[in-house]
Amino acid sequence: MPWRSDELRERSYTHDRSDGLRAMMRRAVKQAIVLLALGVVALARTAGAQVLDSRTLLAAHLEDNRDVDWFAARVPIFESADSAIDATYYYRWELVTKHLTYGSPETGYTFTEFLDRPFWSGAYGSISCPLGHQFDEIRWLNDPAIVADFARYWFETPGARPRSYSNWYGAAMWGLYQVSRDSALLHRVLPYMKRQYAGWVAEHWDATHRMFHWDGLHDGMERNINSRQTDDIDTGADGFRPTLNSYMYADARAIARASALFGDRATATDFDARADSLRARVEDELWDERRTFFLHQAAHDDTTGVRALTRTYETGKYAGNAHGRELIGYVPWQFDLPEEGKGYERAWRFLMDTAYFLAPYGPTTTERHDPQFYISPRCCWWSGNSWPYATTQALDAMANLVNDYRQRVVSAADWMRLFGIYTRTQRKVGQPYIAEAANPDNGSWEGHDTPGHSNHYFHSAYVNLVITGVVGLRPRADDSLVVNPLAPRDWPFFALDNVRYHGRRLTILWDRTGERYHRGRGLAILADGRVIARAPRLERLAVRLEARPALAPSPRLVNYAVNNSKSTYPLVEVSYAPLRTAAGVLDDGNYWYSIAPPNRWTTIGSPNEHDTVTIRFDTARSIERIVLYPLDDSAASPVHAPADYAIETWDGGRWTVAPNETRVPRRPAGHRANIVSFPPVAASAVRVILVPVPGSSLGLSEVEVWGRPRARARRDTTSGHSSYRR
Repeated sequence: MPWRSDELRERSYTHDRSDGLRAMMRRAVKQAIVLLALGVVALARTAGAQVLDSRTLLAAHLEDNRDVDWFAARVPIFESADSAIDATYYYRWELVTKHLTYGSPETGYTFTEFLDRPFWSGAYGSISCPLGHQFDEIRWLNDPAIVADFARYWFETPGARPRSYSNWYGAAMWGLYQVSRDSALLHRVLPYMKRQYAGWVAEHWDATHRMFHWDGLHDGMERNINSRQTDDIDTGADGFRPTLNSYMYADARAIARASALFGDRATATDFDARADSLRARVEDELWDERRTFFLHQAAHDDTTGVRALTRTYETGKYAGNAHGRELIGYVPWQFDLPEEGKGYERAWRFLMDTAYFLAPYGPTTTERHDPQFYISPRCCWWSGNSWPYATTQALDAMANLVNDYRQRVVSAADWMRLFGIYTRTQRKVGQPYIAEAANPDNGSWEGHDTPGHSNHYFHSAYVNLVITGVVGLRPRADDSLVVNPLAPRDWPFFALDNVRYHGRRLTILWDRTGERYHRGRGLAILADGRVIARAPRLERLAVRLEARPALAPSPRLVNYAVNNSKSTYPLVEVSYAPLRTAAGVLDDGNYWYSIAPPNRWTTIGSPNEHDTVTIRFDTARSIERIVLYPLDDSAASPVHAPADYAIETWDGGRWTVAPNETRVPRRPAGHRANIVSFPPVAASAVRVILVPVPGSSLGLSEVEVWGRPRARARRDTTSGHSSYRR
C-alpha cells in the first residue's frame, strides 16, 4: 500500500533546535556534572538497590555512544575521587562498543582491533594479537551472549586466524570462568583451548630446547631491539621470548585447571607438568642474573654475529652491553610464572626509575639508555615509544606482584602512580583518547594515529585494571571473594556498583566518613544489596561467596540484515545515495556516530520530503525487532535525528505497517539504539521511512533486523564436526 505521508506527519514530534534551547541544555548538563563533583548524587537508599545512580553518571560521561539504557544494563558503574580515571573508564566502555562487530547470523559477535579491517585481520576484522586484553575487558560485560560469541568465534568462524599473532587464548578462557563461573561455556571452549595449545606446539615448539620460539613482529612489536640487529628489522630475530613462553605457561595451567574441574585428572596432570617444565625453562634460559631481568634469547645464528641460545646483547654488535631490557621482561608476572623467593622480583626496581622505563607518558618499551633506544615519529617501532599494549601487561603483572608475592620492591602506591600515568597518556586535545603508541616524553599520538584506522584503538585494557587493581576485585574460581584495593589511602571515596560476579551482583565501596554512600564508614562489600564484609581501612578482605548457577540461556535472535560477506542478499537500498555517503555501512555489523572517522549514511542534499532504507532478504524471514542507530551531530551540522520514522514489512504482495509495535525510546533519538519490537511476522523485506526535522538532514550508522531462526546444525570448521547452535 502507498505510504501515508499525512498520517506519519501527524504523528511527528516537534523538535525545537534553537540555539537558546541548546544553550539551556548545555547549562543543565554542566550543572549535573558540578553536582556530581560535589557528591550531590541521587543515591538509592532502599535495601538491595544500586548504590550509585547509574543513569546520572553515564549521562555525564558518555560522549559518542550515549545509549544510557544499554550501558546501565551491561557495565559496572564506577566513580572515584579522581575524575580523570572516571572519564577514562567510561570512554573505554564506549571504545568497546565501537569495536563490537556482528559478523553474521551464524557466528554472532566479535571484536575488531582497528576501526577498519586491514588485510592482515581475520574474518570480520578481528585480530588475535589483543584478544587476551579484549577478553579481560569484556568478561565484566553483563551480556553473556556477546562474551560467548567472542569466545567461540576463534574456532567456529571460518577465517578467524587464532594464531596469527601470539596470544593467551586458553588463559583468557579461564579468566572468563573466574568471573562468570559459567561451566557450560568453559566446557564448550575447553577443546578449543587444547587445540590452540596443540597448534602452538606444532608451529613453534623447539623439542630440543623445550621452549616456544617466534619473532617480535608476531608479538605485535616489530622493529624491536632484537630484530633491528638483523637484516630483517621487522620479522628478524626469531627467538625464545618471555612473551610467548609465558602465554603458553598460562594456557597450559588453564587447561589443567579446566580439565580438573570436569574430572579429567590425566589431562590436568599432563598440562600441569608441561607448565612446570616451561616455568623452569623460562627461569633457567631467559633470566639474566647479571642484568637481573628476563630477556629475549636467539633461536638461531644470525649473519650479523648474534649467536643461537644467547640472550640480548650477549653476542652481536652490542655484545657485553649492560642494557637490553625491554618491557616484555615483566610479562612472566602477568601469569604468576616466576617463583617466589628466588630473587626475580629485583627486576621491578627498573620500572619506576626514570633512568630505565619510567617516563611522563610511559613506560617506555625499551630502557632509556639502551644503545638502540629510539622514540619513533611514526608507527611502528617498539624500541622506546609508550605502547598501551605493553603498559597494560606491566600493570597486570605489577598488580599480581603486589597481591601474590612477598616483596618490597614495588608497592600499591607505585602501581597507582604508573596507572595514573597510563590514564594521563590516554588524552588528545584534553579528551579521553587512545591510538597505537605515544611519545613517552610529551604524550603525543602523532605518527601513530592513522585516521579511520587506529583511532580509539582496542589493543589494550583499562576497565579490567580499574576493577582488579584500583578497586581490587581479584577474580577466583572457588567460592571465595577477595578484594584488595590499590587505590590511594588518602582517597575519600570510590565505588564500583552493579558488578556481575559468580552469578551475584556486587558493590564494592570505600567511604571514609560514611557520608557519601550512607552505608557506614570504611570499606564495604555488598552482594545482592546485602553487606557481606567490612573493614575500617583500605585493606585486603576475603569472604566466602557461594556462586549462583548461571541462568539457562534464552532463545537467541539473529540479525538478518548484516552482510559482511557482501553477497547479493541481504540487499540494502536507499532512496538517496550521494557520492560522499555510503549505504554499505548500514549492514556491516558496526556502529558509531562520530563525523570522523565516519560510519554513516546521510541524506545531506536529498530533495526528498522523506527518505527510505529498504533491506531485502533472499527468502521470507520471521522477524520481530528492528534496531536503528540514528546520527545526531552538533548544532552547526545539518545532520540530526529524524523527527519520526515508520517501519513497514513486505509480505510478498504489499507493504504493511509493523503491528502493535513498541518503541524504546518512544521518540527518535540519536547516538543510541532505537529499538522497535512487534509480534513475529514473516517478511522478505523491511522498509524504514525516515522523516527529517524541517530544514535538517538525517542519517544512520546501522540498521539491524532481528528474528528467530530455525534450529540448525553448524559446522565447526576446525574439527570437521557439526554442533548444534542457536
